[in-house]
Amino acid sequence: MLRRLIAIASIFAATSAGAEGYRDTTVPMTVDTTLDLTQYLGKWYEIARFPNRFEKDCMAVTAEYSARGDGRIDVLNTCRKGAVDGPVKQAKGVARPVEAGKLEVTFVPGLSVLGFLWGDYWVLDVTGDYSVAVVGAPEGTTGWILARAAQISDTEYEAAQAVLRANGYDTDALYRVPQTKD
Repeated sequence: MLRRLIAIASIFAATSAGAEGYRDTTVPMTVDTTLDLTQYLGKWYEIARFPNRFEKDCMAVTAEYSARGDGRIDVLNTCRKGAVDGPVKQAKGVARPVEAGKLEVTFVPGLSVLGFLWGDYWVLDVTGDYSVAVVGAPEGTTGWILARAAQISDTEYEAAQAVLRANGYDTDALYRVPQTKD
């Protein structure tokens, strides 16, 4: 068991060390402190993301959040590899609220006692009707624009990008995710 833990830690360290940052970390990050997790639950479509190793070649990405009895949130991320109708790849995880607007997520729930397996998931902004959300992390290696529908207007997209820029992100690096039609 100890060897397995050391191997997992080594893999995590090796893959995280080279992660590219998309954010000026000298810019203070602000989160939506009025976030209502109950309204946030449900299915979200990934509209745009900063490139990352765990979503390589993923299209038509969705994230589904559901409440658990222990106060945590089940996470189910689904992507289509290579095309919007490509093979389905899913990742199951668990999120835990840390403070208003801030969560941590792990996709290795069986080893959740290991603190380094949790990643920051900060909701920077969500529209009043919970139709568009902007998510980031202080280290700036991840960030997403999510929506309840597979497509959003240019105005909504520009507003979401403005939130990212205000939090120090270089939005030129955003990847617009091909999505299915609603």
